[in-house]
Amino acid sequence: MANVAFVGLGVMGYPMAGHLARAGHEVTVYNRTADKAAAWVKEYGGRACATPAEAAAEQDFVMICVGNDQDLLQVVDGADGILSGARSGTVIVDHTTASAGVARQVAQLVTERGVGFLDAPVSGGQAGAEHGQLTVMVGGDESVFDLARPVIHCYSRMIRLMGPVGSGQLTKMVNQICIAGLVQGLAEALNFAEHAGLDGEAVVSVISKGAAQSWQMENRHKSMLAGEYDFGFAVDWMRKDLAIVLDESRRNGAQLPVTALVDQFYADVQQMGGSRWDTSSLIARLKNGK
Repeated sequence: MANVAFVGLGVMGYPMAGHLARAGHEVTVYNRTADKAAAWVKEYGGRACATPAEAAAEQDFVMICVGNDQDLLQVVDGADGILSGARSGTVIVDHTTASAGVARQVAQLVTERGVGFLDAPVSGGQAGAEHGQLTVMVGGDESVFDLARPVIHCYSRMIRLMGPVGSGQLTKMVNQICIAGLVQGLAEALNFAEHAGLDGEAVVSVISKGAAQSWQMENRHKSMLAGEYDFGFAVDWMRKDLAIVLDESRRNGAQLPVTALVDQFYADVQQMGGSRWDTSSLIARLKNGK
């Protein structure tokens, strides 16, 4: 068993850290809102710290799951950041969905201190985190990956090293491109079925057994038909991710016309007051006549 710190106890980090504790690791947590860290300790044991530096001290691994590039840089290299407390030989595993550029920047910072680094964004949403069934796409050195893999396994069903640092984030961008197109297609299909006078549930029961099947269809069609959008990854966060994707595409020359369009559709959902609705809420703009 390892000594592990977990920095960032949001809807993903909180249950992920819990799986580490259940697996028998000695877990120390830090969260910007101290009450959340105290609640985690009450539920799972371990201890909470006042700063990322304190949490990172004497740890074998430091796992991070925060909001964006700037949050990541702050908890790693800001005042009382992880690098102020981490010892040489510690491995940092970053589960934040961030840019490939910031992953490379952080890797350079930590390597200079003798600390290992993996960018390891996840897919599977809140339910995947709660059930320990996340997919983890990893960038970094194979030797560092081999050290961290047994720890990451505590909350994942699939872990794969995709290449050097940054490759995990680039793979997550591919994931978000796919999801954006799939959800928009499903939203249009369900809306079309309703306009055609079909029973949406009956339609899905048939087409989900054929080539149109997808995770989104299986897990979100009922709530989409019911107009319920409180089931996971928020529109605000999806737009953050798509901004990273579109910025990277401008850099590498990839054409993403559908992704750019769906990003604007999510902007419409935000204007409708759906910033915290889940990503399946694309159907709401169609029901609203957009």
